[in-house]
Amino acid sequence: MAMILLGAFSVGLVAVGLRALILRRELHPFDVRWMGLLFVAFLPQWFAFVLPTRFEIPDVWASLALVSSQIGLLLFALANVSKPGFPLLALGLASNLLVILLNGGWMPISPEMVQRVLPQASPNFWQIGARLGTGKDIVLPVEQTRLWVLSDIFLIHYGWNRAAFSPGDVLVALGVIRALWALADRPAPARISASPVAAQEG
Repeated sequence: MAMILLGAFSVGLVAVGLRALILRRELHPFDVRWMGLLFVAFLPQWFAFVLPTRFEIPDVWASLALVSSQIGLLLFALANVSKPGFPLLALGLASNLLVILLNGGWMPISPEMVQRVLPQASPNFWQIGARLGTGKDIVLPVEQTRLWVLSDIFLIHYGWNRAAFSPGDVLVALGVIRALWALADRPAPARISASPVAAQEG
């Protein structure tokens, strides 16, 4: 999901920059509630899946970190659901949280997708029913996956790397792009300049 978010931010920033430039609009950030919760919600994922601490955290705690992080992010999105892009964010986060909760606290990924993401990996690197490396996924056959359609069913290539992502991740990315696009929704205020006649009379 990290690469999806990074890509969404990049696309959104470029798009809103071009929109503001072409339409001659100023960027107007809107008020976002509970920004502190956004930071706090990301912390468990950083420790459990990004920082070197991920090698020391037991699977049960990593799963709890994933679930608690998703709940925090969903609450943040719901708190701002009236703002542009946040309904998509909330729907995507709710989708991810639901499939994670229904599959033991992990995002399910099929063996076939694992082979596409890690074609060079040793057969001993993963096994069905177990967590995939130090990530957020659990390897489950499609027939054993609850709500398989919401799991990591898509594949993206970036550079020499590959990553699987879910429909919920797509909605989150679209929500981020829409929120950034909205920064240029309002036209720039008209600038009133004094007329030559008024300037002479003054």
